[in-house]
Amino acid sequence: MSASNGMGANMLALYDRAVAAISARLPEGLILLFLRIAFAGVFWRSGRTKVEEGSLFSISDTTYFLFAEEYSSVPLPSDLAAVLATVSEHLFPVLLVLGLFTRLSALALLGMTMVIQVFVYPEAWWQVHALWVAMALALIVRGGGMFALDRLLVEKTRA
Repeated sequence: MSASNGMGANMLALYDRAVAAISARLPEGLILLFLRIAFAGVFWRSGRTKVEEGSLFSISDTTYFLFAEEYSSVPLPSDLAAVLATVSEHLFPVLLVLGLFTRLSALALLGMTMVIQVFVYPEAWWQVHALWVAMALALIVRGGGMFALDRLLVEKTRA
């Protein structure tokens, strides 16, 4: 075996150890927690712009106006779309942060992302929506991780 082959094997072994370390439950759980918080933050902040300042959940007149005028291509009655969007942007981010029904919440926000992409901001795919889709898909495939309430539900149903 030549020196370059031995060095290549050592590099590959080092790489394998590094991958195993970051793929362990704890690092993966921390990464999925961060991903849940980051993805939830996008929609939570948007949801908060749809309610009256200082209120917990009073949908603003501006929101109804935007859905009637600016977002009118969404194939739902504008008042219904405003309520559904506002509720979704408050409910699903909270569930994501808690790690409760993570896959369902990520799927709901993926659906919302696709509605925004197709009907509201079709030019925003590469700048924004592709990243949101990637985050949602990662959560749908991997789940919430070890720091999610989903994990406790699964353990409780198995017991």
